[in-house]
Amino acid sequence: MFKSDLPPTYEESKHQQHQYGAYPQGATYPFAPYTLAPHTTAWHGSGYPAPGMPSIIPTYLSSGDPTSNPGGTEGFATHELYESKSVRHAFIRKVYLILAAQLLVTASIVAVFTFVEPVRLFVIQYPGIYWASFAVYFITYMVLVCCEKARRRFPLNLGLLFIFTIALSYMAGTIASYYSTKAVFLALLITAIVCVVVTIFCFQTKVDFTSCTGLFCVLAIVVLITGIITAIVLSFQYVPWLHMLYAAIGAIAYTLFLAYDTQLLLGDRAQSLSPEEYVYGALSLYTDIIQIFIFLLQLTGSSSSD
Repeated sequence: MFKSDLPPTYEESKHQQHQYGAYPQGATYPFAPYTLAPHTTAWHGSGYPAPGMPSIIPTYLSSGDPTSNPGGTEGFATHELYESKSVRHAFIRKVYLILAAQLLVTASIVAVFTFVEPVRLFVIQYPGIYWASFAVYFITYMVLVCCEKARRRFPLNLGLLFIFTIALSYMAGTIASYYSTKAVFLALLITAIVCVVVTIFCFQTKVDFTSCTGLFCVLAIVVLITGIITAIVLSFQYVPWLHMLYAAIGAIAYTLFLAYDTQLLLGDRAQSLSPEEYVYGALSLYTDIIQIFIFLLQLTGSSSSD
């Protein structure tokens, strides 16, 4: 009988345990996160590889049996993909829950400004409050968009978003107070239909709006320049067709912006938002929807201040 066929001595067993670890080979442990891959090198307690030893490679296992997924990483990749989708779905749900709360606040304020006559007359007689709310809206918007720490730090981010929502809601309510109730309801209905259609389309289509960032930047510049020209002209003389043209351009532009911002949430496009940017995602969608409502109100409504 050769010496290699004999069982190891006590000293040899202790020496092997020192090299491979104190656990017997082939045992099953409920927490085993590793499998042994028969290549490269292993690591000593000293932190350096020992030549000729098998390396320990992290591998996701569906059970405690180290041999249930021998030498493979498919389970680990599948687990990572599942976790990524779960995080993305939770992120989308959080964004739309925040958006729903914002729209509920805005709808309540617009309803008060539309149906309660003293409030309606008050906001028309004191336009200075509108411009104060515009200043608050602009400052909070710039802070949330430009300051990453502010929009990611809880509860500061939600506090700023609440202030932003109140300010923009007041602005929307003030504008709605100049129009008839029928015009407000019609603009609200069209806005709801447009938002639902755009959202469903963005979730189903293979068209990637986020790959056209440059085009959307040009569109934003066009809307800005058109708005400045319209404001200057209307300050001297009211031109109905120019006002309607600007409102139509704004409604179309912000509908496209809504499609772009919606696809940023999905995570499978050229551009996507980080799951930590739920405040920015809700902010973008909310701003697009309110702007669509205001532009449609200018298109469908007739002023009731006369």
